[in-house]
Amino acid sequence: MNVKALAFVGLQYLVPQHTLSRLIGCLAACKWPWLKNLLINRFADTYDVNMAEAQQEDPSEYASFNDFFCRALKAEARPLAEAPHILCPADGVISEIGLIEQSTIYQAKGKSFTTAALLGGEERLASEFIDGSYCTVYLSPKDYHRIHMPVAGELEKMIHVPGALFSVNPSTVENVDALFAKNERLVCIFKTELGPMALVLVGAMIVASIETVWSGEVAPRKNKTSVFDYGSQTPISLERGTEMGRFKLGSTVIMLFPKDAIEWAEHMKAALPVCMGETMAKPGKQ
Repeated sequence: MNVKALAFVGLQYLVPQHTLSRLIGCLAACKWPWLKNLLINRFADTYDVNMAEAQQEDPSEYASFNDFFCRALKAEARPLAEAPHILCPADGVISEIGLIEQSTIYQAKGKSFTTAALLGGEERLASEFIDGSYCTVYLSPKDYHRIHMPVAGELEKMIHVPGALFSVNPSTVENVDALFAKNERLVCIFKTELGPMALVLVGAMIVASIETVWSGEVAPRKNKTSVFDYGSQTPISLERGTEMGRFKLGSTVIMLFPKDAIEWAEHMKAALPVCMGETMAKPGKQ
């Protein structure tokens, strides 16, 4: 680890991660015109945000920085690959992609975590993904921050797992062991034609909250794991390509599929920039 990375990672152990993140969240929710416009314009200029693809192209029309950050895109901005291809769920960069080794998911540079740890200790649920497939997509600040369904599915369970709020940028991912199983996260389990699918929305430093389309804001919550079962309720079904959630100040999404359920597209590899809606995989030969 170089000195700069060492200092950055070390600082994250010292700062009050949750307090800082909530304060930033309050700032991002502020609707004072002079302040929210200042924040939006500085951010858009710094990260060269492409406003031409947004439904609302005028930055000053957003009610708050959060509204701008979670901005909707024009329908034609993210065309969906033809079925039955599995869609990329978000804009970003692939951190890692491949096969789960029994129950181990590769993170970066020799670092890994178990499926059960990622899923909040749910061993039975984790067993559904033994030797399965996974992909981790990192959403950078300039990216579109809504998460969409890779395939059609019916919500079965949602698990909110409290935890740390380390940054999820490459420097931290490469140097904090089991980072994605330590950070606060929201696990969403769907029943699909391919078997169970997990979409794990991982919190991070200054991520104010995570939202889903069926429950609104879910994180942060009290300091214990919360499990929400949807099997006995009116079914919540989401079509392929529709929005399922969003980050207020972004982070990472991890997809899990069972063994042989899918085959990753040959061009999909670590460090590849991706866009929501493009082909990520095809159904496997089950």
